[in-house]
Amino acid sequence: MGARNKSGKRKSGGKKDKRLGQGLRTGSSFAGASFERSQVLGNGTQTTKINVQAYAAVPTALNSLPGLPQEFTGRKDEIAKILSMFDPGSGSGTAVGSVAGLPGVGKTTLANAVGHAALDKGWFTGVQVVNLRGYDPSPVPSEDALEALLRALGVTANHIPPTLDEREGLYRSQLDALAQNEQRILILADNASTSDQVRSLLPARHHAVLVTSRHTLPGLGARLFNLHPLQPDAAVDLLHQRLEVADPEDRRVEDEPTAADELAALCGYLPLALQIVAALLADDPDQPLSERVQMLTDAGTRLGGLDDGERNLRAVFDECLTRLSHQTADLYRLLGLHPGPDISTPAAAALTGQPTNKITPLLRQLVQARLLTQDSQSRDRWSMHDLLRVHAQELARTTMERGRVPRRRYEQARTRLTDHYVRHAEAADTHLRPPGDVVVTLFAGREQALAWFDAERENLLATTHTYARTRTALDLGFALGRYLEWRRRHQDQLTVRAHALEACQALGDALNLAGAWSNLGSALGDLKRYTEAQDAHQTALDLFKQADDTHGQADAWNNLGSALGHLKRYTEAHDAHQTALDLYKQTDDTHGLAGAWSNLGAALGDLKRYTEAHDAHQTALDLFKQTDDTHGLARAWSNLGAALTGLKRYTEAHDAHQTALDLFKQTDDIHGLAGAWNGIGAVLTGLKRYTEAHDAHQTALDLFKQTDDTHGLARAWNGIGAAHTRLKRYTEAHDAHQTALDLFKQTDDTHGLAGAWNGIGAALTGLKRYTEAHDAHQTALDLFKQTDDTHSQAIAWNNLGADCRGLKRYAEAIAAGEKAVAMLAHEEDWARTGEAWAEFATTLSASGAEPSRVREAWEQSAITYIRAGDDEAAATSRANAESPPLGT
Repeated sequence: MGARNKSGKRKSGGKKDKRLGQGLRTGSSFAGASFERSQVLGNGTQTTKINVQAYAAVPTALNSLPGLPQEFTGRKDEIAKILSMFDPGSGSGTAVGSVAGLPGVGKTTLANAVGHAALDKGWFTGVQVVNLRGYDPSPVPSEDALEALLRALGVTANHIPPTLDEREGLYRSQLDALAQNEQRILILADNASTSDQVRSLLPARHHAVLVTSRHTLPGLGARLFNLHPLQPDAAVDLLHQRLEVADPEDRRVEDEPTAADELAALCGYLPLALQIVAALLADDPDQPLSERVQMLTDAGTRLGGLDDGERNLRAVFDECLTRLSHQTADLYRLLGLHPGPDISTPAAAALTGQPTNKITPLLRQLVQARLLTQDSQSRDRWSMHDLLRVHAQELARTTMERGRVPRRRYEQARTRLTDHYVRHAEAADTHLRPPGDVVVTLFAGREQALAWFDAERENLLATTHTYARTRTALDLGFALGRYLEWRRRHQDQLTVRAHALEACQALGDALNLAGAWSNLGSALGDLKRYTEAQDAHQTALDLFKQADDTHGQADAWNNLGSALGHLKRYTEAHDAHQTALDLYKQTDDTHGLAGAWSNLGAALGDLKRYTEAHDAHQTALDLFKQTDDTHGLARAWSNLGAALTGLKRYTEAHDAHQTALDLFKQTDDIHGLAGAWNGIGAVLTGLKRYTEAHDAHQTALDLFKQTDDTHGLARAWNGIGAAHTRLKRYTEAHDAHQTALDLFKQTDDTHGLAGAWNGIGAALTGLKRYTEAHDAHQTALDLFKQTDDTHSQAIAWNNLGADCRGLKRYAEAIAAGEKAVAMLAHEEDWARTGEAWAEFATTLSASGAEPSRVREAWEQSAITYIRAGDDEAAATSRANAESPPLGT
């Protein structure tokens, strides 16, 4: 928060026995004198004419610094930065600084705040403020500014020479005399429009000058300080304080914090706009902030709502254009046609119909006028403040309404701009398609195409929305999909796909309608809205059938199968993918065939038919090798690793996931990398390398955070929890699974929720909190039943048996154990069956069952472990059969 004006007397700087102006010539009385266009501010009041009637002799070096408004806030860092150059101990001689910024950003108030802070530090004996009115129709000439300063420094009217050079010489001599008396003056040259206005005011040494301007004024050689709008919190604080000044009982900002945030944003965090809104609210103390927000929400009327009768933001912006050249002002208005938040130089060239070397100097002129900002990193990108953009849009509409000729010119500009975006988006999209498709050479390669999409994403989305139900929306809706899917911008993907479908319907484009439905279904699937995705893919399938489009039907069946798989309708998913496979064989589409085999393998894996799943993924892998699709290969290796994990062939699974990891690195697919690390973690758990498993899942977690994939994060947390449990770090395991549970709740994944509850239960069992563990495992069991996952139900039953044993509810424990053994044996998961027999044997022993029955259970555990290929676990169970462990 910046400094606020304090009441009380200000301490003067310099030595106490020297008064400002001591040793200078003082003149006679100013009685009867008339000061035309005096620009010195006295007691905070600007005047254009001062008539002095019968004053005594005027004191020299009158401090003309006005007070600060009570609501001044949010500029602490800026004040400190500017003050650093005025420190007399810096030894920099004459210090000249220039504060530049867009209209209404608070340059004058900041300069005044710097003046107060400098006086508080005792660095200056006085501060003189001269308003140069650089953006008025008649700016103040240098000689008039010098006259005002000379009068303030104690020079009488009859001693002020008539010419500029003479006044400049006298001004500097007066400042030199002050310097010799160890007195230092800060000159605030406010509102300058050119360097020439200020150059004559620069002292030769010792003193300092701070200039404010909408321009950079490069001719001054000043240190430049660019002033930006307030930070959001400071903007709300300004609004709050201004309302409190008007009425200490005003609590609207506290009562409506969300509306206050929205209001500050609608004002673009611009101090002048905020002050106008605060004045309007103060004038209507019963108006809720939300009502004022509603009034400003419509961009078409926003500037009209920023007028309090005395200050008018639109008029301030209009005034800025009067000092621009005709071409530059025309460019400003044309930029109002651009729908996005920023524009590249090539896009601006397309908009104006001029080459880039012609348009760049005009863009730079807008930057110098603070009506445009040039990106400091990417030098060919330009942006407007939100309210300036609204202003430019208003002017563009007004220009188009003037008649047929300007309307046609502006419509042609719009067409050039949209054509530019469509042409580049379609060209970039060709670099994201599977290998073998034709590539447009407008971009050098995939990396450059992705970089262009990244830079233009917001503009492309805004253009799609602005031109809804038109060919532009249709073309961009198709061209943007692969990119948005790659970057996992799933909500944006759904938006553009919906726009494309709507445009197809509006234009009667039957040729692209099926594809639009298919794309919409994929976008819905990426957002896990699988029922809607299924409906969209079914519609696409029906349309492709009507068109007798075999390839389209294959795509639709493939996509339909994926939706059905996510809906846990695994048999139907398998059949859909098999149909897609048969159709792709008719089309000679190797890449499509590879994808179908991959999806069929996933369906087989969901059906726990891991051997068939392995074979399907191996076929997909071989086909992807033929297509030279690195990313497809990476996914195929990852899927193969999952199938091998299901087959408990952990070493091979680890190698497959590691290969996938290496390939995903080549394609810069962070999400793929995260999935591969998660797969490696699961494999390492199977290999009983639990510390490494934990680290792998942690790496996956860090990567998933970069992709904003809530579901992936949940799975990674579950993996971390499982590793902690195996390492007997039960408290950490509980916390990890609880985090996973909270995340799964956000994704509406019943099966994921069940897995998280199961993990929580295992951690609680390890902590011997058996009642809570039992409840967690029961919840898991109920959820697994909803998903028809018999295998996971069996695991939950096994865990419930262990909890009941801990609670000494042996009959329930034995019943749960028998159920778990039978269900796992039916699933032919011999490793889990061996574990379940071991738990059952422990329960029998704890319950006091016949030793022969306990021995038989341990022997069954050993037999099933052998079937699973786990000789070490089998040996342990066999030893327990011969000599049951003590305490069981």
